[in-house]
Amino acid sequence: MNIRNAKISDVKAIYALINYYAERDKMLFRSLADIYENLQSFIVAELDNQVVGCCALQVIWSDLAEIKSLAVDEAHKDKGIGKMLVAAAIEQAGQLGLPRIFALTLDPAFFEKQGFEKIEMDALPMKVWKDCAKCSKQQNCDEIAVIKKVS
Repeated sequence: MNIRNAKISDVKAIYALINYYAERDKMLFRSLADIYENLQSFIVAELDNQVVGCCALQVIWSDLAEIKSLAVDEAHKDKGIGKMLVAAAIEQAGQLGLPRIFALTLDPAFFEKQGFEKIEMDALPMKVWKDCAKCSKQQNCDEIAVIKKVS
């Protein structure tokens, strides 16, 4: 398993992973254009020259980053790939000097196993809510906010 920064050649695989889950109402859709524009924020998991997982790290402010678009191919679930991607995002946040990292998730237990704690959504800055404006579940959000201090 190789965890690395994404490359242009990974975009279509990232798009397919994210939109597989988005079609099942598990995360927000991302267009190809959005993925290309934000490619430098993506980390991928590669197995046998195939992208089997991805996530993005978005810097929100001087003291906060968000893990976004965490997706693992269904055929490779429960193999620790998500955990490796989150660990890589946390490491990257630490290298950038960010003291905190958060995620909005439908699976808080997964993140709690990685040392995250649940928090109230309104504890997050307004900049976070810009994604909410694009979400079809805006008025009935079922995501849970989790946060972790970066070591």
